[in-house]
Amino acid sequence: MTSAMLATMVLCFALSVSVAVSIGLSAILGIQVTHANMLISVKEMFNSINKFPLAAIPFFILAGNLMETGGISRRLVEFAKSIVGGVQGGLPMTCVLTCMIFAAVSGSSVATTFAIGAILIPALIKHGYPTSYAAALQATSAELGVIIPPSIPMILYGVSAEVSIGELFIAGFGPGILIGGSLMFFAWAYCKYKGWGKNDGDGRLPFGTALKQAGWALLMPVIILGGIYGGVFTPTEASAVAVFYALVVGMLVYREIDVRQLYAILRKSVLSSAVIMFIIANAGLFAFLITRAGVPEAIGLWLQDVLKSPQMFLLGVNAALFLIGMFIETSAAIIVLAPILAPVAQHFGIDPVHFGLIMVVNLALGMITPPFGVNLFAACTVAKISLDRIITQLIPFVLVVLACLMVITYVPGLSLGLRDLVYAK
Repeated sequence: MTSAMLATMVLCFALSVSVAVSIGLSAILGIQVTHANMLISVKEMFNSINKFPLAAIPFFILAGNLMETGGISRRLVEFAKSIVGGVQGGLPMTCVLTCMIFAAVSGSSVATTFAIGAILIPALIKHGYPTSYAAALQATSAELGVIIPPSIPMILYGVSAEVSIGELFIAGFGPGILIGGSLMFFAWAYCKYKGWGKNDGDGRLPFGTALKQAGWALLMPVIILGGIYGGVFTPTEASAVAVFYALVVGMLVYREIDVRQLYAILRKSVLSSAVIMFIIANAGLFAFLITRAGVPEAIGLWLQDVLKSPQMFLLGVNAALFLIGMFIETSAAIIVLAPILAPVAQHFGIDPVHFGLIMVVNLALGMITPPFGVNLFAACTVAKISLDRIITQLIPFVLVVLACLMVITYVPGLSLGLRDLVYAK
């Protein structure tokens, strides 16, 4: 059954069938091969999405779209530019810093790509940066949207591996700051080398003015994250608070959203949410079938025999996840693989929260690697260029994130230090 399911899924991928449909068709074939009742598919698909923490996904997506339309994104860009925009290469650094701030609310890398890229990609091009560089930078920076909490993939890992989502969120700050800081340093050094961005400070607002304009926007992540870690509301409830706050600020404070725009915003959010939920439902059925077939236990025993140490296990898993992330959507990969790999990681003495950060960061790389990198397609859409034109500029950014991934993997304190401090018994 497992062989038939995997073969069907690979064939569907080769035929460019969508990820969700490919996973669903392979699962249906698995049911037919075992002559099981087809009602299992309905039951397990419903069970996969009938989980309260998953309600955060559509809310965070809606919050991101409201921030984009309501002027919050633009003010965050001006604020970030007032901090780092005065140096050579300041505009690319502004892109990274803005994505870090936006990520503290949106939870989605694609939403971050569109919301920030719509402002900064044209600005980068206007300041003389190559279009391909602007698109590659934006796609990579937006990856922080799923690493810095709140994060939709972290929610999915927490649900799939039965790990505290709150602990995952607090553990995400260290890796997020490491990757963001590394990207900013690389952008600065690369611009110095290329001679780009000598006039990036043109039109930069004074820090005080930018802070005043962005005050309401900056208060949003403070309320959301402060509420989560202060025990005022759960991560799921925080997503609803984010929507309410973005709506009030966009309509009543900044007054850039009117009632007529709400239908388009809601429609866009519903479509994005439906795509993710459909993937989750199909991946949940797939995971149920391979778990019932004993695949997780078999893989776990094989890994324990082949990879004798935690270090070798992490290296092997990272290599596998990097390749898998290139071809399978991040959400689907986490839902299918987390229940399989997390128990094996625990057998090697690896903290499940630390392992979750490794999985999320690694699979997030799939968002910026061909052939199915969703961030790449989003950035190319905004920049109006073809995917093949940005590959050369993209490679250095991928290498920077890979180097950070190795640090995150083998320095667990980076992820767990703050978690242990906050959740100290």
